[in-house]
Amino acid sequence: MSEAPRAPILLVEDTRSLALVYEGVLKREGYAVECAYLAEEARARHLGASGRLVLLDLMLPDGDGLDLLTEMRAADPEGKIIVITANGSINRAVEAMKRGAFDFLVKPFDERRLLSAVSNAMKEIGAPEPSARARGDVEGGAFHGFIGRSPAMREVYRLIGEIGRSTATVFITGESGAGKEVAAQAIHAESGRAKGPFIALNCGAIPRDLLESEVFGHLRGSFTGAIADKPGAAAAADGGTLFLDEICEMDLALQTKLLRFLQTSTVTPVGATTPRKVDARIICATNRDPMAEVRAGRFREDLFYRLHVVPIHLPPLRDRGEDVIEAAEAFLRRYAREEGKRFARLSPAMKDALRAMPWPGNVRQLQNVIWNVVLLHDAEEATPEMLPPGLAGPDSPPPAPAPSAAAPLDFSARIESLVGATMAEVEREFIEATVAAHGGSVPKAARVLDLSPSTIYRKRESWTKG
Repeated sequence: MSEAPRAPILLVEDTRSLALVYEGVLKREGYAVECAYLAEEARARHLGASGRLVLLDLMLPDGDGLDLLTEMRAADPEGKIIVITANGSINRAVEAMKRGAFDFLVKPFDERRLLSAVSNAMKEIGAPEPSARARGDVEGGAFHGFIGRSPAMREVYRLIGEIGRSTATVFITGESGAGKEVAAQAIHAESGRAKGPFIALNCGAIPRDLLESEVFGHLRGSFTGAIADKPGAAAAADGGTLFLDEICEMDLALQTKLLRFLQTSTVTPVGATTPRKVDARIICATNRDPMAEVRAGRFREDLFYRLHVVPIHLPPLRDRGEDVIEAAEAFLRRYAREEGKRFARLSPAMKDALRAMPWPGNVRQLQNVIWNVVLLHDAEEATPEMLPPGLAGPDSPPPAPAPSAAAPLDFSARIESLVGATMAEVEREFIEATVAAHGGSVPKAARVLDLSPSTIYRKRESWTKG
C-alpha cells in the first residue's frame, strides 16, 4: 500500500448545498476536504495526485462522471474513488464499480454511511484514521455510531462484535428509532465484508409492485417503464451486505423469492430466465413482533427461521438508564457546534426531565428534541423550559393546537374523490395530510404514523420525481 495521502479528500459535487453538508460531516470527523463543483475543476485539482481519496458525483453539468472516474483511475491507480449517484441510478453505480470505483453511495444517504465508506477507503489506502482529538470526541464511548454504556447496550455491542466476523444472517428487532440500521452498519463494519458495499433497502418505503424490481432487478422492456436493465439491490450488494429494513412489509409472493435467494444465492431479475450468482450477507430488521406476523399469516414461517439465525433485539431508550443523558449531551455538543451556539451542558433539572420521559420515538426522537432546543435557544446550559411544548413535564402548558389541525385528517369529505384511486395514491394523500396536520413537521407525522422520518422523506422524494 502507498503512504497515507497528504492531499485532502477531493469532493466533487456540483450541488453546492450538498457539498457543504458532506464537507461539514467529514470535517467534523477530522478529515481535510477540498471541493470541486465541475468536472474540469476536479481534473485540475486531481492533477498529480498519488493515493488520494475522491468522492465523485456521477452527474456533473460539464461532463460524465463515469468518464472522469476512468481518467482519475488511470492517473492515480493507488487512489480510491467513492462514487455518488441518485436513487434509481444503481446501474450507473454498478458500471462505476466495474471501472474501478471503491464503493458507491446512493442519495439520499446519511452521515453514518458516508463516514463508513470513507473510513474503509482510508484503511485500504493506508491512511490513519483521524484522532479523537481531531474529531472533537463528540461521541465519547461510542460504538460504531451508537452512544451509551448501559448493560443492555454493552450486550448488543458484544453480540455485534461476535457475529460480525461470521456470514450468518442476522434478524434485528426493536422499536422505531432504536437504531436498527446503525446496528446493521456496525455488523457490516465488523465483518470481513467491510470493504464491500453496504446496501440498505427499506421495504416499507417502496410500493409493493416495484419492490421485486428494487430487490432483484429487471431487464429492459420487462414491464412498462423498464427502459433499461437494472441490477437491483441484491446484485449491488455482491461481496458485501444487503440490509432489508421493515422486512415484515414485504409481500408474501416476494417473500417466496427471497427464500429462494437465501437457499440458492442466486437472483433472477424480472423478465430474465437465467439466474445469476450473488454473494451477499443478509441482515433484516423490523419494528414489529415477527412471530406475531408469522401467526397472522403475513410472514412465511420458513423464511422467518431462515432469517432468524442470529437475533439481536435493540432495547428502547427508556430501558437504557443513563444512556439518555450521555446521548443528549453528545447531541447537544454536536448541534451547538454546527449551529454556532454556546451550549456546553445539560442542567440537573434538564437531566431529570429527560430521564422521566418515555421516549416512544427512542434515540431518533431524543435527537430531534435536542436539535429543537439548540435551534430555538442559546445559552451555556440547556434547561427544561427550552424543551418543545408538551415535553417539559406535567406542569408544562399543553401544546397549542395547529390551525385547522383536524381538517386535513378528516377524510369523510374526501371519500368520494378517493374511490377508484390506487392504494399508492391513497397512501400519498394520507401521509401528506398527516404532515400538514402537524405544521409540516415530518418527524411529528412519522411518530403518529409509526414510520421513520426517513421513510416519509424517501416517499415524498419519489412522488416529486414521479
